[in-house]
Amino acid sequence: MDTNDLIGSVVTVVFFITFLGIVWWAYGGSRKARFEEDARIPFEEADDLPIGDKK
Repeated sequence: MDTNDLIGSVVTVVFFITFLGIVWWAYGGSRKARFEEDARIPFEEADDLPIGDKK
């Protein structure tokens, strides 16, 4: 096994651990309320826009 194979294996493991960390962060229970609130933003009426800009 040469250096390029070792570097490729290490990079693969690092990216896999990073992916698992992102999945854990995104689906963690402590952020569920915030994500549900953020998901409703497009359906809320924008009261702070000028009258001519409301669509």
